[in-house]
Amino acid sequence: MTSDWRTSRIESALRGENPTVLRRLRAGFAVIGDVQFLPGYSVLLVDDPQVRRLSELPRVKRLDFLAGMDMLGEAVERVSRRRDPEFRRVNLEILGNTDGFLHAHVWPRFAWEPADLVRVPVWRYARENWQDERHALAPRHDVLRREISDELERLATGRQ
Repeated sequence: MTSDWRTSRIESALRGENPTVLRRLRAGFAVIGDVQFLPGYSVLLVDDPQVRRLSELPRVKRLDFLAGMDMLGEAVERVSRRRDPEFRRVNLEILGNTDGFLHAHVWPRFAWEPADLVRVPVWRYARENWQDERHALAPRHDVLRREISDELERLATGRQ
């Protein structure tokens, strides 16, 4: 596995070298997020690194990407609901302000979040949450990864 997978997330996923990949979907890759201060945070990466905006995809593939975002969101919701009684909802976002390629964020939200943050976009969390090693994706998240992957498999194959 190459060590540069973070600098070329889509290309490394296409090569089978991105360790965060949960499942290949029709128009992209479901991956678990690099940070887990909100457990289950995941991202849908488009499968073409040249695509910067949703509107650049042909209509059919655009709909496939949105369906993949929905599927990943539902998988994260199911897992979060089972794991944490304080699960509230899932936020789905396509932003693209930092990374230039099309991707969608899937953020589970919980009642235990700080009162000043629970009802605002996750991007308002302090920078430390994004950089603190305590929140970095690690082997301790393997069970969570497997649960989300299993849910994606159930949803993709029509098993409930």
